[in-house]
Amino acid sequence: MSIEIKAPTFPESVADGTVATWYKQPGEACKRDEHIVDIETDKVVLEVVAPADGVLKEVLKAEGDIVLSAEVLAVFDSGASASAAPTETKAEKTEAEEKTEAPADAGAATETVDVKAPVFPESVADGTVAAWHKQPGEACKRDEHIVDIETDKVVLEVVAPADGVIADILKAEGDTVLSSEVLAKFSVGASGEAAAAPAEKAAAPAEEGDEDAVAGPAARKALAEAGLTAAQVKGSGKGGRITKEDVDAAAQKKSAPAPAKAAAPESKAAAAPAVTAALGEEGRVEKRVPMTRLRATIAKRLVEAQQSAAMLTTYNEVNMGPVMELRSKYKDLFQKTHNGTKLGFMSFFVKAATEALKRFPAVNASIDGNDMVYHGYQDIGVAVSTNRGLMVPVLRNTEAMGLADIESNIMDFAVRGRDGKLGMDDMQGGTFTITNGGIFGSLMSTPIINPPQTAILGMHKIQERPMAVNGQVVIQPMMYLALSYDHRMIDGKEAVQFLVTIKDLLEDPARLLLEI
Repeated sequence: MSIEIKAPTFPESVADGTVATWYKQPGEACKRDEHIVDIETDKVVLEVVAPADGVLKEVLKAEGDIVLSAEVLAVFDSGASASAAPTETKAEKTEAEEKTEAPADAGAATETVDVKAPVFPESVADGTVAAWHKQPGEACKRDEHIVDIETDKVVLEVVAPADGVIADILKAEGDTVLSSEVLAKFSVGASGEAAAAPAEKAAAPAEEGDEDAVAGPAARKALAEAGLTAAQVKGSGKGGRITKEDVDAAAQKKSAPAPAKAAAPESKAAAAPAVTAALGEEGRVEKRVPMTRLRATIAKRLVEAQQSAAMLTTYNEVNMGPVMELRSKYKDLFQKTHNGTKLGFMSFFVKAATEALKRFPAVNASIDGNDMVYHGYQDIGVAVSTNRGLMVPVLRNTEAMGLADIESNIMDFAVRGRDGKLGMDDMQGGTFTITNGGIFGSLMSTPIINPPQTAILGMHKIQERPMAVNGQVVIQPMMYLALSYDHRMIDGKEAVQFLVTIKDLLEDPARLLLEI
């Protein structure tokens, strides 16, 4: 029986999606609920599964095609077997495929497939090959992580389409790739030993200058940049294959100053330009590295925010003594009660900001063209510093969260951010943002709004300062707060009152519990 496979029903905020990757081709058998295609939207990647046991009969939407909500993607034969469906004949195989499959005579039959980059959402133009975790000839298991593609938002993992080996890498580390562009050739069903054999055979002619035989794309690119040949580098990979690390090690040895006794006048003259290039005219070391895609995007968006918004900042200061006293008194009991979740300061700020956002809806709103969108919920983004740069994952519905929920979610964001596991869905949306420069020692700063939001709260270092209290000088732990806001949406009066509300709630934390 023929069944239509349809795209998921998208939420109202998502207009359409893109067919990212087909994991099954026409004629291939599928099990019920088996993952067959990815649909990527501007927020998340949605998986579409097989509706029953059967065979994928016909694909109506190819990879890269735009699809609407619930649009038909393919036709599926329920109950059919793979043998009954049209399959590729030997006559249809290209000469290149036959050559690739030739070594498989020693074992199981193999098939060469393309490993492609993910389909990027419309807001992402391209990506960069960050790191290959497998090299040509290495065995891979199905769904094993083989390469990272870095976009301006997140790092996307590309996995092996089946058990087999990487036959050839077409895009080296550092190369720019477009949506669905082919990254490598993959031999399905081949073993690592069988794939390594050609590399071993190719090692002999490589000594005569054939770098392609013993060096993959990443290594060849590194050789060219270092001014080395394959004969100058000893490979540590399978079959003597040269890796990028081998080239880096050889380049370091080359740039290191040679002993005076071993250096002949001719070799000194030849080495002089290389040293000058590495150290500069005055012997001062400089290192030039390309800006990461994430860093470049952060810079672009911050500049756009400053140019497009009528942004200004208001400041206040809060006495953190009451919160510190409450935290010190209950932190051990809190951690014991909530399964090891530690009580920090951020949860108090999130709860205070949530209450203040309820009272001042304009601060919780966003601007969409000439429209002002008021949100009936509080989704607060919390800036997290990672090795790749600043990321802002979003806490959803903070009005329904307790302090323990907030702290555990923030800790989860921090761990996944450090490990590079934050996804696009974690950072989409948000009605307000909090950033804490105080953990790095910042005493005062002016945070920049995260469009289309209309405000951002900046926390800073807690520092003891002399304060006048009831006519006497008292040393108190004080923190400067900064609220940057878009004057197109928020009046100065609302901004100041919003910040004062947060100050009042933090200086009397009982009001957070009583919601007064």
